[in-house]
This record gives sequence, structure tokens and C-alpha cells, in this order.
Amino acid sequence: LGVFLTCTYTAKEATKKTKKAKLYVPQIDCDVKAGKIINPEFIVKCPPGCQDVKYRVYGTDIYASFSSVCNAAIHSGIIDNTGGKILVQKVAGHSGYRGSFSNGVRSLSLPRWRESFLVSEGKPRKGVTYPSTLEYSSSKSTAVKSGNDHVNVPAGNAIRNEYQTTAVPTPATPAATTTPTPTTTTTDPSTTLPQPTTTPATTRTTAAAAKTRPGLHRARDMAFRSTSTSASNRNILRHNTGVQRQEPVATFQRAAGSPAHLAMETDSWKPGLSPLDTGFSSKEELNPKPLESISQGNQNCKVDLSFLMDGSWSIGKRRFQLQKRFLGNVAQALGIGSAGPLMGIVQYGDDPSTEFNLKTYANSKDLRNAIEKIQQKGGLSNVGKALSFVNKNFFLDANGNRGGAPNVVVVMVDGWPTDRVEEASRLARESGINIFFVTVEAAAQSEKQNVIEPNFVDKAVCRTSGFYSISVPSWFSLHKVVQPLVKRVCDTDRLVCSKTCLNSADIGFVIDGSSSVGTGNFRTVLQFVANISKEFEISDTDTRIGAVQYTYEQRLEFSFDKYSTKQDVLNAIKRISYWSGGTSTGAAISYASEQLFSKSKPNKRKIMILITDGRSYDDVSVPAMAAHQNGVIAYSIGVAWAAPDELEAIATDPDKEHSFFVDEFDNLYRYVNQLIQNICTEFNSQPRN
Repeated sequence: LGVFLTCTYTAKEATKKTKKAKLYVPQIDCDVKAGKIINPEFIVKCPPGCQDVKYRVYGTDIYASFSSVCNAAIHSGIIDNTGGKILVQKVAGHSGYRGSFSNGVRSLSLPRWRESFLVSEGKPRKGVTYPSTLEYSSSKSTAVKSGNDHVNVPAGNAIRNEYQTTAVPTPATPAATTTPTPTTTTTDPSTTLPQPTTTPATTRTTAAAAKTRPGLHRARDMAFRSTSTSASNRNILRHNTGVQRQEPVATFQRAAGSPAHLAMETDSWKPGLSPLDTGFSSKEELNPKPLESISQGNQNCKVDLSFLMDGSWSIGKRRFQLQKRFLGNVAQALGIGSAGPLMGIVQYGDDPSTEFNLKTYANSKDLRNAIEKIQQKGGLSNVGKALSFVNKNFFLDANGNRGGAPNVVVVMVDGWPTDRVEEASRLARESGINIFFVTVEAAAQSEKQNVIEPNFVDKAVCRTSGFYSISVPSWFSLHKVVQPLVKRVCDTDRLVCSKTCLNSADIGFVIDGSSSVGTGNFRTVLQFVANISKEFEISDTDTRIGAVQYTYEQRLEFSFDKYSTKQDVLNAIKRISYWSGGTSTGAAISYASEQLFSKSKPNKRKIMILITDGRSYDDVSVPAMAAHQNGVIAYSIGVAWAAPDELEAIATDPDKEHSFFVDEFDNLYRYVNQLIQNICTEFNSQPRN
């Protein structure tokens, strides 16, 4: 009995200790944005005083990840200005965020962003363990608690996920204890993929061998093939869909159907996820290795390049080796270096995983050696999934993305993909990623019925002119396209998908400074101009801003080449002084065409945004038509007594998408996000040929 009571007492004491263990909730500042925190789900404490216009919020209920976390929580009503605990969950990016006024906070609208988040009451969800130390996006390592120890993990940006959040262990070092932290997995709505776990190499090999490939996926012989076999020989092996095929003793080769299509036809930019939190397997190569040397590289080819390497079972072991040799030759031909091209590799099969990122290797020799050590993943050829992964996770500052260098993805495909690529490719292009495809041994005529998405290359590449796609008839011919591919990738003037709606325009504001506006309303107009300008990526090579004020006369406030940073532009807008006078809008349009848009760069979209509050004393239709004919896209915003017929004449067709009217100056803010959304929609609807 004594022993029993002692055991019972000990158990109760242990239970009390367990119950007393409380979650330590980290505190964040008011200006912290969700996109700066790597953790996909976390509980934090907000301080008092976050209800302030300087802590900007984008969206309603679902917020863009560059919103202030705490002010978004106030906007949603979870907390008030006294602060408090909140639960934050990262979710997928949206094609539009609606601004609103709620709980004393004005949120803004936004046409598109890569990542979103939700806020709710700061109570832990059952079965989820939350981090006591947050990981922030940085190029430096961030300390993460693991039991009583600390381990360093590479920091990255935030994640965009699609559907589901699950708690899984975060890997530390191979021999260290892991602490469960929430991570996020991108899944199909109808299917839940299991989280990857670390298993011995023998287990992985066995599991891989047991994978079943759908019959529609290209099942090819896994060896080097001689030229004696036709397509019918390959189809005999297509029925083997159960296990990884072994290398046959005899070797086969499909006869080359056509010469390599290498024509050089003319052709007319994150928050993401730390590699340790993606839900996909990650490699030790993600951590930068000590380099033998750091090369400056080919400075005429400054690009940030990701190769999507086909690791599916269809390619086979020997052709996988050929692919590695090809990538090594490309690395050598590029001239990898810190001032030239940087290259990382993502291997895809069922799921993608980063072999190494942009900052892992800074010279061609180290990179080639690393490529030789890559092991084949196996699985299907899920190219669409791989493109989504790269768009969300690869081109991050923490992974070596340099910002000023174009982002390029080259997709290697053996045969054809086993999933759809169109939507994932569109999102990647709209993020500023230039997509190239190298297809090897494309579907024969008898195999085309098995292709899930016909014309998948044209649906995926940056432009459909042929510049972004290379078709190779055989893996034997792959070495012939090294130089053509390098030449195209390094032709930065033609990497047009680096241009987005936010970084490729010359925007000229034409501002009514007439007497009817008044000093107070004029300041409101300037705030409207600033709110639009701050949404664009401003530099001498990205979007540029200029401004003209007019009455009877016109005044150039500043030209496109005057200021090259966003802060300088915003300061210049703030310094514009109210003029006062009459209203000659037609003359102002002509003046802006001559003083601003005639000096616009050839590769920039010319956008004029005119704000007026009354009818013009002169004709507006002829100057507006001349501006349209010179390639100026005109938006007109009328206030109070502005004439609707003049607003329509000034605006580019269709009028309803380029002309807006508000009854008073204080309502101008309502059209900030609508205007930006229309600019981006128009940009993204341009033909891709």
C-alpha cells in the first residue's frame, strides 16, 4: 500500500508540473509585417499603440503578408489599441485584397500578392506546438530553441500556402533533438500529402522502388538506348508501372524523329518559405559551404538562375547522369560568380526539393562538383508543382536572390509533365520570373493522347515566340544546346518577364492646381498621388515618377529622371506647392506629352494620371488623342465639378476602366487600389507573342 501511495503521489506531482508548463508568447513590435516572419503559424503578443496609419494594412479578413500584423489584428477586431495575444496563420496569396474601414483602422486594397495571413484569437490550436522564438527573414542565421539547446537554421522569408496547416518537427542538425513547430504544406484541395520524415537511406530506397506511376505517364526504358529501336519498342516497356525499372542488359535508342528545334526567333520579380519549413524534403547543400574561391564571374550575364531538374523515374539512371553532365557544362559556360550569374538547382519528381540555392556556390568549379553528387529522387514529373515551389520559395533574399538581377527558371522535361503547368506558370511570370523550357524526347504522335496538357510549353514559357523553348530530339543531342541556351539566358534585354506592372512604367501625374481646388484639398490630392506612387517599385531602372501642375499655365514639378528612390519621390510630392489659377487641361496634356512622355524610355509603359475638379477652358480631346497615338495610357480622375464628357475624352479606351469620378476630394483614397489594379490587369493581359 505504501509503495502504491508513493507512486500515486509521484504521478500527481508530475501531472501538476506538466499542467504548469505554459506557452511562452513572444512579443513583436507594431511595424512587424507577417512576411518578415518565417514561421507559418505562430502566437504573438502585440504591444499597445499599434492603431496608427503608419502601420499599413492591406485587405479585409485576409491580409497581404506585407501588412502590419498587429494593426491587421486591430482592423479585424481580434484586439484593440491596448494590444494583446493573437494567432497568425499564413495562407495562399490572393489575386485581390479589398480595403475597408473597420475598428478605427483604414486598410488598403491591393491587386495581387504572393502570400496572405489570417489573424484570430490568441489561443493554441489543439495538437499544434507553437514556437517560443520567432524566425525572421534575414541572410543571417536565427537562433531557434530546441529543448534546452539552440541550433542555427538558415532564415528565409514567409510562406504562401494553399490549403492546410499541420504541425511537424523542424529539422535541426542530423544528430540533434527536434522541436515540433508548425509548418505549412501546399496540397491539392482533394488530396492531403503526407509530411516528409527523415528515414534511413535503405528505407527511402525501398519506398521509392514501391512507387506506382500512372499508366499515362511516360514509362520508358531506363538505359542508354541504341539507334536500332523505334517508338514501338519503347511502348512495350510502358506497361511496367509498378516499381523502379532496372537497367536492362541490352540497350535501346528511339530513332531521332526530327532535328533539334533551336531557332532563335525574335521576341518582341519575396516572401517565401524557409527551406526547412516547406513541407518538402530539403538537402544539406542548402547551407552555404566554404568555397574554394569566390569568382567575379561573367559580368555580362548577371542573372539569378534556377534549373528545374527532372528526377522522375521516366528519365532513368543513365539519362539522369546525362542531365547532370549537361547542367555542369551549362554552369561552366555561364561563368558563375558573385558579379555574374548565380545558379541553384531544384529537383522535382512527385514533390520538388532544393538541391542548393543561389548563394551556396560562387564559382563554376564548386557548382559542377556539387551537381555530380546529386542523387535521383524518382516519382512522377510534376512540373506545375515544381514551378509553384520555385515561385514561392526559391527567389528569396535569404536564398541569395539579388533583386537587381533578372530571375530565370529553366525547366528540364523528359517527355511531358504529369500535372498541369499553365496556372503555376502564369503566377510565376506575373511575379517577374522568366521561364524557359528544354524538352527532351517529346511525345511521339502515338503518345500524344497521353499528354495531360497539350501545348504545355507555349502555356508555360515567358513568351511564345520560340526564344524561350528548346526541343531536343534525344538525350544524345543535349550537349549541342549548351551554348544556345546560355546565349538566351544571358540576353537580359530580352528577358521581358522580369518586367511586372509595378516595375516597368513611367508614370506622369498631371495635377489640377486651379483656384477651385483650394489649399486643403490640394494637399489631399498630393496624398492621393503619394499613395499611388508608393505601391510601385521605384528606381532609375524600374518604375519612374514625374509630375506636372497646371492652371492657365503649366509647371514641371519634377521629371522622370529627377528622383531614383521611392523616398525621394514621396518627399518631392510632399514639397509641391499649390499654385492657384484657371483650368486649361488641354494645354496641360500637351505640356506633359512634351516635357514628360517624350523623354520616356523606350522599354517603359507610359502612363498619365490626370486629376481635375472642373471643366477645362480649352479643348481636351485633340491633345488627349495625340497623347494616345504616342503610346500614352491615360487615366482621368474627376472630382466635384469635373465634366464627365471631358474625363471620357482624356481616358484611354475602354473609358470605364480608365476614368473615375468622386463627389469630393476626401473620397479620392477609394480609387487608389482600383487604379493600381486596373494598371496591373491591363499589363498582365498583354499578348505573350
